[in-house]
Amino acid sequence: MSNACDTCANYEYDEDYEGYVCQMNLDEDEWYRLMTDKRQGCPYYRNGDEYAVVRHQI
Repeated sequence: MSNACDTCANYEYDEDYEGYVCQMNLDEDEWYRLMTDKRQGCPYYRNGDEYAVVRHQI
């Protein structure tokens, strides 16, 4: 995936894998479309920065 995963709210640490993984529950077709899509951005990306809304309001 891209480096945008680092800031995504769906990208969490998994103790079983001992690493970061995407927590989106995708079936095989959705995963294939995501991996072969030519778009630059992930359609499931959610900003993991809780303070982004607060900074926007200031």
